[in-house]
Amino acid sequence: MLQSPWTLVAVYFLVALAIASAMAIVPGIFTRKRPTKSKSDPYECGVPPTSALIGRFPVRFYLVAMLFVVFDVEAASFFPWAVKLRALGGFGFVEMLTFIVVLGVGYAYVWKKGGFSWR
Repeated sequence: MLQSPWTLVAVYFLVALAIASAMAIVPGIFTRKRPTKSKSDPYECGVPPTSALIGRFPVRFYLVAMLFVVFDVEAASFFPWAVKLRALGGFGFVEMLTFIVVLGVGYAYVWKKGGFSWR
């Protein structure tokens, strides 16, 4: 049987898809649905809400959250680079230095525009 290098990837993907689907569907099939008022109430940090939410969250809140995600993901790329730094040599160092400069320019731009202030 001729086996493609992608066969194992496809099998892995199908198994992962089957497990994820089962984990999403099976609990809904076997649980009892007994809605109560206490289950339907909003819950935040163990403290019952004291008033209704008035207004909307400012857009700045979402911008700061997105910036955190972007910078966090980019910072996570430093670990694999640090592990393979000797194998990458000077070229890998220059590549990561370029990456850090681009990241720093983006960070400076957001800081200059006031993206990190809560006012």
